[in-house]
Amino acid sequence: AQQVIAAAGLKALYGSADEPSLRDRAWIETTWDTARTNTRGGGGKDRALLVLDEVQKVTAWSETVKRLWDEDTASGAPLQVVLLGSSPLLLGRGLSESLTGRFELIPVTHWSYPEMREAFQWDLERYLFFGGYPGAAPLVGDEERWRRYIIDSLIETTISRDILLMSRVDKPALLRRLFHLACDYSGQILSYQKMLGQLHDAGNTTTLAHYLDLLGGAGMVTGLQKFSGAKVRQRGSSPKLQVLNTALLTAQSGRSFEDAGADLSLRGRLIESAVGAHLLNSLTGSGATVSYWRERSREVDFVVQSGTRLLAIEVKSGRRKDNLPGMEAFAKAFKPDRRLLVGEGGVSLEEFLQKPASFWLEG
Repeated sequence: AQQVIAAAGLKALYGSADEPSLRDRAWIETTWDTARTNTRGGGGKDRALLVLDEVQKVTAWSETVKRLWDEDTASGAPLQVVLLGSSPLLLGRGLSESLTGRFELIPVTHWSYPEMREAFQWDLERYLFFGGYPGAAPLVGDEERWRRYIIDSLIETTISRDILLMSRVDKPALLRRLFHLACDYSGQILSYQKMLGQLHDAGNTTTLAHYLDLLGGAGMVTGLQKFSGAKVRQRGSSPKLQVLNTALLTAQSGRSFEDAGADLSLRGRLIESAVGAHLLNSLTGSGATVSYWRERSREVDFVVQSGTRLLAIEVKSGRRKDNLPGMEAFAKAFKPDRRLLVGEGGVSLEEFLQKPASFWLEG
């Protein structure tokens, strides 16, 4: 946002609600009025920019923004407004409740492999292990320090601040254990009943599904649903657990960067998790869905659907046998527009991660 302000060439005002003393509607009104003064040069026709950060922390923020925006629309004030929020669930709730027809949503997801390579000169192996957190990149020379940063500064603050503090969670300990389980089993299909057994909890599957939605909304982990051509069956299926950043998996694994290179099982999990995370992050906000398919012993790792186009992806990570019976069975049943093999014998993992998912869907 600060770079946009510098590049826009407009008079701009930046304000953040990331302080307890500022979390009220009066702060929004005062900041907004100050920004309006920047439009009053040139006969009141000068465009100006207002950026409000962490706006979801202000109680009833969306109603206040709606009123002020409608006032500007009626008066013709050329104020451009950017709202930033670290909690997609809460930000989206406010937008849908009060600001229908008044906003454009711009998702900001985890950094991709090309972004980390350009900024920090990382190769593929470094990206697979250390993931797409630019703030943690300077710490990778001291792995223990990097690990504590990911766990303490990113994981713990996201769960405590963006989920538990801002959403109703009746079983916070269960949500935390579910997060760790999803990281441990990333890339694997696990029924909700088996999850409850692993978590030693007598809860219900609806609660787990809701908690996975909260964790997914915070950009941490999610559960991919089974593709079946029928959305009703999708929602009731066993989810395929998926981290949205491979650093969440490795930071808690206790394994070193050197260990990961020698452990074929861990490397396989990182490859499959990196492919899934890349698909989900690059398709956020596009309307496309990412799922998996499995019937008996036949499985397709990822199924991407956008409108009428269907892409089936098999990842060869070293954890499976050479033949691909799942892909053939899926193609016969659903006739995808494209089948893609990522890994040996197909598109290299590095090439796959260098292009957005839309490229492979449309190619």
